[in-house]
Amino acid sequence: MILRFQSREGNFRLTVEPDTEFTSLLPSIMEKLPPKTDPASVMLSNRPHGGDARQVLSLKGAQIKQVGLKHGDQLYLVFKVLENLSNGHTHEDPTVSGPQPSTTSSVARIQNPWEIVKQSPLDDSLDRQDGKIKRPHDYKMCRHGDKGMCDYCMPLEPYAREYLEDKKIKHLSFHSHLRKINSGKNKPELKSSYIAPLTEPYFRVLKPCPSGHPPFPQGICSKCQPSAITLQPQPFRMVDHVEFASFDIVDKFLNFWRNTGAQRIGYLYGRYEEYKEIPLGIKAVVEAIYEPPQVDELDGVSLTEWPDEKVIDGVARLCGLEKVGVIFTDLIDAAKGDGTVLCKRHVDSYFLSSLEILFAARYQSQHPKATKWSESGRYGSNFVTCVVSGDEDGMVSISSYQASETAVEMVRAEIVEASADPSQVLVRSEEEEAGLGRVRYIPEVFYRRKNEYGANVQENAKPAFPVDYLLVTLTHGFPKEPNPLFRTSKFPIENRELMGESQEISAIGRQLGLKDGKWQQSEEEILRSISDFHMLCYIRSTNIFGKDEEAILCRAARTQANADAFELVETPGWATLLAILNESGERPSKRRHDDFIQPSDPSQSLNSSSPSPSLDPGDPFRFRSSESLAKRVKGFSLK
Repeated sequence: MILRFQSREGNFRLTVEPDTEFTSLLPSIMEKLPPKTDPASVMLSNRPHGGDARQVLSLKGAQIKQVGLKHGDQLYLVFKVLENLSNGHTHEDPTVSGPQPSTTSSVARIQNPWEIVKQSPLDDSLDRQDGKIKRPHDYKMCRHGDKGMCDYCMPLEPYAREYLEDKKIKHLSFHSHLRKINSGKNKPELKSSYIAPLTEPYFRVLKPCPSGHPPFPQGICSKCQPSAITLQPQPFRMVDHVEFASFDIVDKFLNFWRNTGAQRIGYLYGRYEEYKEIPLGIKAVVEAIYEPPQVDELDGVSLTEWPDEKVIDGVARLCGLEKVGVIFTDLIDAAKGDGTVLCKRHVDSYFLSSLEILFAARYQSQHPKATKWSESGRYGSNFVTCVVSGDEDGMVSISSYQASETAVEMVRAEIVEASADPSQVLVRSEEEEAGLGRVRYIPEVFYRRKNEYGANVQENAKPAFPVDYLLVTLTHGFPKEPNPLFRTSKFPIENRELMGESQEISAIGRQLGLKDGKWQQSEEEILRSISDFHMLCYIRSTNIFGKDEEAILCRAARTQANADAFELVETPGWATLLAILNESGERPSKRRHDDFIQPSDPSQSLNSSSPSPSLDPGDPFRFRSSESLAKRVKGFSLK
């Protein structure tokens, strides 16, 4: 039989037999593709767009006749070229919605990871801390002096159960959990060899098998097949608290739903700090929410391709931030006219749906945490997921979660999938996978629960089990005295054309206080206006500033220091920006010699009509002539 193939390089045909396996077609397909094509990226689909695309290498054991292909049928190829790859890793396929988990065949073990792996400075700082919980002198039970110590006043370990129950702490912090399991595995007093206390869960067939037989599905044994999985609530969490630097960050994010009624999703950019409310705790401090390209609907959100993701991540790094999580809305107006919303998520329904847990697990898989206490040099993830929904009082509230480590590995191994019932997670069936032409080993999954008689029983998780076994709850809040990194958030937010809000070059002039050709703000207010994450990202997209100049701009926005401001206004990029604002109609008022000069006396305002009597031509805070700078941007047009 003949099969037709179509790709971006053209069309070709192959003569095959009905019982031919798809993997055996890969060499013939590679001959028709460019020389630098990555074999692992070759995917087959039954449609040009939106079809069921599958990697050829993942179709081991699947024959052509099993999927119903006939003589003359056409398949569509998607592939990547090696010269388009970075750091040896492939980019995500834009046809696949949402993040894709890592599906490496095995977990690489590192010899002496405590000597090689570079942790974050926060983790190094927490490792150096004692972590013990100090207790005051108990005047009722202690019978010793002020310098003595007994069982009633000696410091507790950070994982002490009595302390956690007294403070109503449900989950151990990651470093407290690490101390607990490390004390059980390694005994320094015995002078035995050190064993890394953390091991990543692994639920996939081990390839290659140590016994030497052919890889799965040709062969499988007890050494390479995964063990049965027993689900238990995770006793610890990688991040304990999510702190939003100011309420204005969330309020601006919710404005989209208020104006359109559609749901919205955004990425959280911030940093990780020590959370002192919990022993050895970690909190994610959110400084900005970036809203990527998306299709918003009344009952959900679909993410589209985001080509500038690395660019935005670069701007965040220059500001000392990183991507710490994702936030999305699930709000429905109660139609009472009092601003209340429906409560969909509660103890009798669900807190995070099965689809959302798989979504969170994929993102956590993409953002692993480097740690020297794991055999593989990584363990878990600090990536958080926040949901804005209605509470039991009808008020808009935020909830923060993480998927458990078991959930992340079950998603990597493709053991579970979302269910129509949001409170249930489906376990995949080997028979159904075989009917779709895919051979996969699904281990047994069990979970424990209390039956109607109050007895703790173990049950088979197939076909579905509650989502609570894969969920870890975090706390969230706002600081008592907000001190956000970015001083303002007035600049239009990206990708909001649906509600009539767009980013334009003239918006920069309005942000800086240019109106009718005059500066309307003082020098301190102008410096504060620069400190806007959305404006910094938009300026980066215009390519006005060079790489070094962009670093100066972000540093000035972050530090609000006059020295950085002096350095910024002397850069060619800043001068070019002023010239573009001049061409777009946001023109600074002219002074003598067409120069706008910062007054040397701080008491003078920027829009003062009389120049300072002591003008220094070499003053670094002087803005250059916009008339001469217009020549630098000759040919620049605003469409």
